[in-house]
Amino acid sequence: MPTMTKTIGDFLKYEAPHGYSREDVTVASGQTLVPGQVVGRITASGKIAAFNPTASDGTQNAVGIAFDAVDATSGDKPGVIIARHAIVVDRDNLVFAGSPTNAQKDAAVAQLKALGILARKTV
Repeated sequence: MPTMTKTIGDFLKYEAPHGYSREDVTVASGQTLVPGQVVGRITASGKIAAFNPTASDGTQNAVGIAFDAVDATSGDKPGVIIARHAIVVDRDNLVFAGSPTNAQKDAAVAQLKALGILARKTV
């Protein structure tokens, strides 16, 4: 049986028209992102990587959600994130790398809310 992959519709419930919610980014080498994954921005390079609440390189701050899959394991790759003004599913259906605690997930969702990315429960 084929493996089901996460799609945009699994996490994105609303975005602003004309691509306003989206931002073109560079995904840092060594990363593999999936749609709906919470991401941070490496301060030194401005590149995107998986959100890591215990880091001190900038990725401890949630700056968006990966729009689609990006495999940058062998080098930097272009990508797109939801960076502002959007409604997504609740935090338990977002993708977090590693095993963040509920408090760390709540903090990331609060950081996203400050950017206008609202996590709403699905019905």
